[in-house]
Amino acid sequence: MFVKDQSDLVADWDRLFRVFIRPEGQVSRATLIKYMDRILYGLNDFLKTNVGITEAVSLKELSKNFTDTLIHDNPEKKLADVITCLIDNIAPHAVNVSSPYFVGHMTSAIPFFMVHLKTIVAALNQNLVKLETSKVVSIVEKQVIAKIHRMIYKHSDAFYQEHVQNTDTTLGVFVEGGTTANLTALWAARNAKFHPKAGFAGIESDGLAAAYRAYDIDRCVILVSRLGHYSLRKSAGVLGIGNQNVIPIKTAPDNRVDINVLKQTITRLKQESPRTCILAIVGIAGATETGTVDPLETLAEIAQAENAHFHVDAAWGGPTLFSKKYRYLLNGISLADSVTIDGHKQFYMPMSCGMLYLKDPTALDVIAYHSNYVNRMGSVDLGIKTLSGSREANSLILDCALKIMGAKGYALLIDHGIETAAAFAREIRRRDLFELMTPPVLNILTYRICPPDIRKKLASADDAERRKINERLNTVNRRLQQIQREAGHSFVSRTTLLQNNCSEDGIVVLRSVIMNPMTTIGILNEVLDEQEEIFCSQLKDLVE
Repeated sequence: MFVKDQSDLVADWDRLFRVFIRPEGQVSRATLIKYMDRILYGLNDFLKTNVGITEAVSLKELSKNFTDTLIHDNPEKKLADVITCLIDNIAPHAVNVSSPYFVGHMTSAIPFFMVHLKTIVAALNQNLVKLETSKVVSIVEKQVIAKIHRMIYKHSDAFYQEHVQNTDTTLGVFVEGGTTANLTALWAARNAKFHPKAGFAGIESDGLAAAYRAYDIDRCVILVSRLGHYSLRKSAGVLGIGNQNVIPIKTAPDNRVDINVLKQTITRLKQESPRTCILAIVGIAGATETGTVDPLETLAEIAQAENAHFHVDAAWGGPTLFSKKYRYLLNGISLADSVTIDGHKQFYMPMSCGMLYLKDPTALDVIAYHSNYVNRMGSVDLGIKTLSGSREANSLILDCALKIMGAKGYALLIDHGIETAAAFAREIRRRDLFELMTPPVLNILTYRICPPDIRKKLASADDAERRKINERLNTVNRRLQQIQREAGHSFVSRTTLLQNNCSEDGIVVLRSVIMNPMTTIGILNEVLDEQEEIFCSQLKDLVE
């Protein structure tokens, strides 16, 4: 892009002061207003015009334009030029996740008003670590946490009146995302399990080795379906438990955790060496790959019997509770000791926002930290019981969104996603070229290209032949997804599912996530049409 001479730009106090408090001039003001007006009041039109979906420009080619590693002493550009550069050079090569044809990931369109709210939150620049840097915003956060807690746990009016603004208890916390929420849940579970006793000051103080000696065990484990999110393994690594001690449990044919295998695993762990403590059992409410929901009520019963912490990872599926038609799919979530929900998923908030909710309002006392300069003993700062220190006021965005959308508004979005996914599954079944691999429970499904004659061969093939056929199909579906992505008209993602829980039988599948309210069955038919055309024109020979 042509950039006019900027030799007059000098870093001095006069210019710095002007830049700090207002646009640099009328040109900058006009450019800012021009683009912000289009973004704030015509967000989807702006994105459609200025942002690609997944254009066929390689990362290697793009990277050639970003090799300058020097920070210049003086300013390089004025605000107007920086904004123009963002629109002309960056945006076209970003990904238009708001496109109704972008149906491959858990990132989608956001309501236009979210941009307004995010702008206000940025301008206020509140820091929720401490009341002295947030004041009323901390009070609002406790209120919105109580609202979501009530949706999950459904306690009495008296319970919420007692705890909504109680400075001694914590119904939940805002964090950066589902990974941090899961980590916080397991952190609290670990500290509660290995609490102080005679001769032992607690695991947070004395460490893991001392805890195992004090409690006469060799290790502790976390049990979760093999479809559990990889953040659980990260959490075990960070907490010193060891990621190999997150034990994946096989799934049943419906892609929910196999309860019989879970019980057998628990029995084996009790009988075998090393001496093992079951720290937590995790239920999934909306698996990342398949959207499936584990039998939460049964898992809660097992966890209680084993004196294990029961955590539900509902980062994706939690907002299903808004839907009167489909909230039954999450039956048992109210029995969880802790629940993860992501705001930037089906609450349709900007990146990034996670939340953790606790059944016991005192559960996070075991992870409290204090300091003389912030979060002092006796203070009521929200940062006392969070892994994060400084963090922005995402709670303010959610509080406003709930008022703008209402429970029924969110329910409409949830219902649309589930019902459109079901219609998409029916269309996939109708077309001979495709094979539906995981029918949708919520609004995620997987499928693959698998022509009818190939399906017949698979039905009668022995294990060796079946693997050869699936290897060819894997190549076809992998290439199909790449070609469609690079064409830039539409996008589905892909993943590899295990057949019969066997790592040797990995099946490459196309994965669709239906959450954009502008995505219709007509658009999804266009996605399938494009896939059929790509297969017939470029990939058909690979399976013959």
